Amino acid sequence: MSSPSVFLTGATGFVGAAVARLLIRKGCALRVLTRPHNDRRNLAGLDVQMIEGDLNAPDSYRAALKGCDSLFHVAADYRIWVPDAAAMHAVNVGGTRALMLAALDAGIPRIVYTSSVATLGMHKDGTLAREDSPVSFSDMIGTYKQSKYLAEEEVRRLITHHGLPAVIVNPSMPIGPRDIKPTPTGRVIVNAAKGKIPAFVDTGLNVVHVDDVAQGHWLAFERGQIGERYILGSENLPLGEILRIVSEIVGRPAPTVRLPRAPLYPLAFGMECLARLTGKEPMLTCHALRMAEKKMYVSTSKAERALDYRPRPARDAIADALAWFRAEKYC
Repeated sequence: MSSPSVFLTGATGFVGAAVARLLIRKGCALRVLTRPHNDRRNLAGLDVQMIEGDLNAPDSYRAALKGCDSLFHVAADYRIWVPDAAAMHAVNVGGTRALMLAALDAGIPRIVYTSSVATLGMHKDGTLAREDSPVSFSDMIGTYKQSKYLAEEEVRRLITHHGLPAVIVNPSMPIGPRDIKPTPTGRVIVNAAKGKIPAFVDTGLNVVHVDDVAQGHWLAFERGQIGERYILGSENLPLGEILRIVSEIVGRPAPTVRLPRAPLYPLAFGMECLARLTGKEPMLTCHALRMAEKKMYVSTSKAERALDYRPRPARDAIADALAWFRAEKYC
């Protein structure tokens, strides 16, 4: 029997690389879409067929989609701050639409689309967000959240009106090995390990191991229902506790100063202005402060019940991330 053929986007990135490794272990033959100048360190040593192309140029990958048994669309532009909102929308919304339409044309029978918990309805009081928590576009703070919300809405529209055979997964804040950029969440871990976060605001995140997110993708592929969404997370932790765990593992004193958000807005605004001049992403943004008003706490009960999803503790994810970052000289 021939190996199932999978078309995968985002394999050079953090979550996509974890998904690629899992799919290979499952015996899949991978065709991975990558732009010509992408950093391909995460694909080193992997037996994959590279398809050079761009999400918004379907002719660059249309032929490679044909004959595939499934599509995993993991690729996304994940940044908290961008100088050009249109560019992020082009990738996250326009690119998703183009790929899904091409997949329909190719007759791919099974699709897993990677969304984000950023599209969920969050609560200021820390109540757990679920797949069906009420939410609207007006709740989306910042370009990244807005683009992921619109992309997921586009996938839902294609499922409802065009029969797109897609299952949606919503990862929380993955950390772990091979975060080469690193992602915004990974930068928190690196900066905390280097002692560059002396204080913090009162917020919270759901932390999950990137390999558990990859496993959740596979479970959604195997067991997920078309049109349903599944949160892939692990533990809900206050930011102060995340920093404490990092500090304990690396042997640094943990930060204890909790800052109010309001006085930080002028600093964030100044950092954004400087970023527009230098082109370097700011350490603090106004949108990040606004997002911090709501703890991004989520429930994974649906994925646990429907998919038999069983993530490991957040501390294990933090430890694995730190081990990789230290081995690669990030901190």
